[in-house]
Amino acid sequence: MSEAHLLDTTALFAVLPDRVRLSLSEKAIRQEIKRGNNIFRRNDPSTSLYIVEQGRIAIATTPSGGRETVLAVLESGELFGELPLFDDAPRSADARALVDSHVLEFDYETLRDVFNQHPQILWLVVKLIVERLRSTDEALSDAMFLDVPARTAKRLLELSNHQTTFILTTTQEELSSLVGASRERVNKAIALFLKLGWISLEGRNNYTINDRQALTDRAGGKV
Repeated sequence: MSEAHLLDTTALFAVLPDRVRLSLSEKAIRQEIKRGNNIFRRNDPSTSLYIVEQGRIAIATTPSGGRETVLAVLESGELFGELPLFDDAPRSADARALVDSHVLEFDYETLRDVFNQHPQILWLVVKLIVERLRSTDEALSDAMFLDVPARTAKRLLELSNHQTTFILTTTQEELSSLVGASRERVNKAIALFLKLGWISLEGRNNYTINDRQALTDRAGGKV
């Protein structure tokens, strides 16, 4: 996918005039990020916004001495690193590639010039930030009110992307971070789902969802 086409399909930039999107695409820096590598870490200086061109990026945070918590998993067309655009604060979380990925980097100064010329785009930024806050609130609510099997069911449904059969590309450690529990407890939940026949597994990571409704109910009824 070309830089220009990616901007065409990204809600934040799709509202801009064609010439502005073309100019932005010419200033984009494409980065190839190998699986497991970080684009940035918490407390790093903030200078750029990123769009996922290909692959999957985890936004995660690890409290001092605590377990990593994955706040979001972003796919093609989704952007990240937007908050410091407005306050120049350091990064508040880590951004890591879950699979080999390509991202486009846009420096803040270029984007600020665009926003100054097209202030209507700021409402879309506000909408994006609100959506991220709601997602974070939901993750915190899940951690407080859902047990490990419920959170595991919810993450499997999300990672299936509405497909009946899917390949789980995350490692066990990454899945544990998504669930917010130890590998042992997550594996125990998966073993239970296999025993109940809600899912089946071929090889190491080729999953089939046999009873989506049962998984959805176990996840709290909303995915």
